[in-house]
Amino acid sequence: MSDSYDVVVVGGGPGGYVCAIRAAQLGKKTLCVEKAELGGICLNWGCIPTKALIKTAEFIDEIKHAEKHGLKVEGLSWDFSKIIGRSRDVAGKLNKGIAGLFRKYKVEHLAGQATLTGASSLDVATQDGVKKISAKAIVVATGARAKNLPELKPDGKAVITSREAMILKSPPKHLLVVGAGAIGIEFAYFYSAFGGKVTVVEYADSILPTSDRELTALLTKSLVKRGIEIHTSSKLDKIQVSSSGVKAKIVGAKDGKEIKTVDADVCLSAVGMTGNIEEVGLEKAGVKTDRGFIVVDKNNRTSVNGVYAIGDVAGPPLLAHKASYEGHIVADIIAGHAAEPLNRDMIPGCTYCHPQLASVGLTEEQCKERKLDYVVGKFPFMALGMALATGDEEGLVKILFGKEHGEILGAHVLAGRASDLIAELGLAQKLEATYEEILATIHAHPTLSEAVMEATAQAFGKSVHI
Repeated sequence: MSDSYDVVVVGGGPGGYVCAIRAAQLGKKTLCVEKAELGGICLNWGCIPTKALIKTAEFIDEIKHAEKHGLKVEGLSWDFSKIIGRSRDVAGKLNKGIAGLFRKYKVEHLAGQATLTGASSLDVATQDGVKKISAKAIVVATGARAKNLPELKPDGKAVITSREAMILKSPPKHLLVVGAGAIGIEFAYFYSAFGGKVTVVEYADSILPTSDRELTALLTKSLVKRGIEIHTSSKLDKIQVSSSGVKAKIVGAKDGKEIKTVDADVCLSAVGMTGNIEEVGLEKAGVKTDRGFIVVDKNNRTSVNGVYAIGDVAGPPLLAHKASYEGHIVADIIAGHAAEPLNRDMIPGCTYCHPQLASVGLTEEQCKERKLDYVVGKFPFMALGMALATGDEEGLVKILFGKEHGEILGAHVLAGRASDLIAELGLAQKLEATYEEILATIHAHPTLSEAVMEATAQAFGKSVHI
């Protein structure tokens, strides 16, 4: 292994490994340093294994409602260890896949803790000792970790993070979820499928607080209908943690008035994330940070020339696809190519409960805050042939258009496969398509994507199906 490289990427998550591969493709001698597993939290302990778990929950839901399809299923049971095992197997396969891609594109991989010693040098602590590395460019992609409330510190048993939530030995009889962001809602959905009680507490006045309020209200109703108890504008008070679980009062977030007392055997803390900026040598190298994240410009350059930061450690939104996009940008810039900066108004976001909630662009609340002149188009899936045929008619498509030019300002989908449907709307927004061009695009029938066309037509008084 060499001690000098064109590019050294610190972190092998969805931002880091993509950046490393792309840099190598562009002819740069590249090293990726990762202290844990290739693929980072997303692949190993986040995005991918959680979706494997959620798919199991969806199967359980389908079996429970099989009679509406004329099917009779009796004696439903499960082997929870196999459910967890499948999730871990999926992560393991993808982890090996990244190692194979590194070999294919000649990206060198070093397992260890990297510490910047300057703008172009690093020390990497490995099991064989410390290796001194120099680089023309350094990319910090160290990701993020869960925040903890001072009074609710995870112990891995009674109080857990999302990592422990993926490997529990059995479903909790009562799961208390603190925080109703994507992580909290997805685990609330998953564990509710097994019949246990799930209580969600959220400080903000809505679940998924950054999402469109109309759709989060509909999703809240759906989750409550399946038995999940949700308390917004709330927080925990007088928390008691013991070996048998957590006992706490739920009180109003603002007035402190008692709502109820909960006694749960497991509490999932999902109150947010903070960047992994410690132990990387950022201060020694002179890299500026702010409130737990590295400060970057529109091209992901840090305050130090030649040092870049991408992904979660570079600040919100903390999304794998945002990290990968930034990885491409930085690799191209380092190689001397032009790169289009990230447009934060065009980053899709998805929550993978059922129904899923997916969005791109502005919410209606943001349109109002910016005092934009807009029109809204909506189409419910209960009025769509394919949704009725598949029995997945819950939800709707909501699109916000500029009133004068008909461009997409934002799009929001609540549906069983919302995360797949949002791509069309993201592409349309990127290409600056107007409502007329969407209507002129023939959508295959019957498909769920027809709801996009129908919502567009409804916004401008052209719908014939609602």
